[in-house]
Amino acid sequence: VQLQASGGGSVQAGGSLRLSCAASTRTFSSYVMGWFRQAPGKEREFVTAIKWSDGSAYYADSVKGRFTISRDNAKITVYLQMNNLNAEDTAVYFCAAGRNSYYYRVRDAYDYWGQGTLVTVSS
Repeated sequence: VQLQASGGGSVQAGGSLRLSCAASTRTFSSYVMGWFRQAPGKEREFVTAIKWSDGSAYYADSVKGRFTISRDNAKITVYLQMNNLNAEDTAVYFCAAGRNSYYYRVRDAYDYWGQGTLVTVSS
């Protein structure tokens, strides 16, 4: 069972990026899929999550209105569209899958993690 994150890069403030997280199995169809990020010297924090079953989405206050999470069932892929990026969004972004969707904000509740992808926003 693997998660493959991609799409990171460097962008100027105000720009956009789209991250992808491809799953290796349809086992995740009953899971919650989350994105977390970790900036240098900081804890890994919740960004957004989506229930694979019904598409319910949840966001951290810091990204509401700027980030959008979505899923493609056919491709078993979750996307994170990030708009109006600012320097505070600079971090390594990780995707994760968890069995218990109730704890979607809790890092330790996730069972599988992808490798990180670096997002750098210059001001």
